[in-house]
Amino acid sequence: MKRYELASRIIIALDVKTKGEALALISQLPEAVIFKVGLELFTSEGPALIQEIRKLDKKVFLDLKLHDIPNTVAEAVRAGVRHGVSLMTIHASGGSEMMTAAAAAAAEESEKRSIPRPLLMGVTVLTSLKDEQLTQVGMSVPTASQVLRLARLAVGSGMDGVISSPLEVEALRQEMGRGFLIVTPGIRPAWAAADDQKRIMTPGQAFHKGADYLVIGRPITKAPSPAEAFIRIIEELGTTPSPSTT
Repeated sequence: MKRYELASRIIIALDVKTKGEALALISQLPEAVIFKVGLELFTSEGPALIQEIRKLDKKVFLDLKLHDIPNTVAEAVRAGVRHGVSLMTIHASGGSEMMTAAAAAAAEESEKRSIPRPLLMGVTVLTSLKDEQLTQVGMSVPTASQVLRLARLAVGSGMDGVISSPLEVEALRQEMGRGFLIVTPGIRPAWAAADDQKRIMTPGQAFHKGADYLVIGRPITKAPSPAEAFIRIIEELGTTPSPSTT
């Protein structure tokens, strides 16, 4: 895999509070292609930040984890299409009707405006949760089983792929093949701290098990040199055996 393609597999999480901090980070990572705008930053800075990032010829992963009644989610997805985002997240636990409405809205709005349709990713189980936390909210099945259940529902409801921790990637690939995308947060290089993530893995391990995109924040953004940390991870991926194509 060429260097640019490897770089495009890493999604930089802009887990900062202001537009100034976000743009400063982007300027330090010229080789990075995709940047994640999450709930905190989007609530603080709004859609204008998306346009600022796109003006820099970067792609935006809008990670708001939408979860509401079908019509509300569909309209939010239409807005995302209009803003030109490349990926969006939808909570798979919102159900098939909600996700189906989101997929239809994305297709309709992108066709109407003759612009690319964003990839819609179904969120399975947050990487901050483990079995005991699922039990607290009435989910009495193991985390891995819940991830697989929601992944099947997501793909059957028109999602392009799923968000899952790296610990479930291999099982997802074995059961569902290569016909859908897996975006994986909870990535921590061996030289980085785990922070508040519980179900984690190194970039090379997750990539080898079949993850398509790796979401990485603090190990890069909080490094003394974000560019050097980014390059270090690219080099790790470059020496990682390719994932199975089964």
